[in-house]
Amino acid sequence: MRVVIMGCGRLGSTLAQELDREGHQVTVIDIDAAAFNWLEEGFRGSTIVGAGEDVEVQQAAGVQRAEVFLALANGDNRNAMAVQVAKHIHNAPRVVARIYDPERAEVYRQLGINVVNPTTILDQMVREAAFGEDESNRAAT
Repeated sequence: MRVVIMGCGRLGSTLAQELDREGHQVTVIDIDAAAFNWLEEGFRGSTIVGAGEDVEVQQAAGVQRAEVFLALANGDNRNAMAVQVAKHIHNAPRVVARIYDPERAEVYRQLGINVVNPTTILDQMVREAAFGEDESNRAAT
């Protein structure tokens, strides 16, 4: 499977390396060439320096041929813009954006964007670890 990842921080680099080891064709985009230092020496995928929300950068990364585009940079606005470009200009069949702000994440979900919200996920995980509770048995506040 062809996968393009925007953002080569801890999450993007970890996911890129895992997918590469599984045999997927991975291309990573980052605005800072130094970010590619997160990738292990044996990484077989491609790297592109540039703004991942830019139409031409996505085209150079092969988003138009990718089955999945993941926007995992640190900025909510950049990630939202990048998935919109991938989805509506390059017709990427599956796009996912990391959106930190829970309210903003919900708005993007309502617009049909697949969103991962680390804030909400970590809230649930911390509650489970600390109190042994999950969303279904949380007391009303």
